[in-house]
Amino acid sequence: MIMELISIVLWLFIIFILFYVISNLRDRRLLKTVTKRNRGTKSERDLVLKLLKYGIPAQTIFHDLYLKKHNGNFSQIDLVVATKVGIIVFEIKDYSGWIFGTGYKPQWTKVLAYGKQKYRFYNPIMQNNKHIADLRKQLNENVPFYSVVVFYGDCELKDISFVPNGTFIVKSKRVLEVMKIIMKKNEPAKYTNKNKVVRILKESVKNGESKLVQNQHIENIKDLIGKERIFD
Repeated sequence: MIMELISIVLWLFIIFILFYVISNLRDRRLLKTVTKRNRGTKSERDLVLKLLKYGIPAQTIFHDLYLKKHNGNFSQIDLVVATKVGIIVFEIKDYSGWIFGTGYKPQWTKVLAYGKQKYRFYNPIMQNNKHIADLRKQLNENVPFYSVVVFYGDCELKDISFVPNGTFIVKSKRVLEVMKIIMKKNEPAKYTNKNKVVRILKESVKNGESKLVQNQHIENIKDLIGKERIFD
């Protein structure tokens, strides 16, 4: 009797391992239709998989974009989905703790250890709005843009207020609900040149493969922050 139980448990364990391996291989193949395993963050890649499994066509998903601006600098964008109702731009954050923020204030706060530790970070709504503004200039399309800020990690959206129209703040487990809302509640967008949109988005993804572009973007951010110009 004991040997039979051990045999059953062993077979169940083998089946579980096989299922895990097959599922992992299937996810890798699916992810490869959009991006590489070393592009972006784990959370970004997880969101790409969520969208693919939801039924979003791979050719409409663009991950880890480096959009070249007119001044020669680059705007790094986590994820863009071109849909029939407009362009959805994702900003992905991976935080723990309580999140407090107001749509029109530059700084948000994350609180850890039940209020004992507080950290400031740049308003992700404003951050993504800047990405959208850069995209609008490059694409030159009079279609709706939607901003979706996705929070991964063990965090709680404790008090978020004054979220603009067309902007969504969401935990990762509910991001597909937001996709449904956007797709169902909006009219089809009138693109003037879909080929140009796809071309620019593809070029922006390709830019991210260049270490030179990545390093230039990092240096641009450092220069923008300007810490080397502070003498305390």
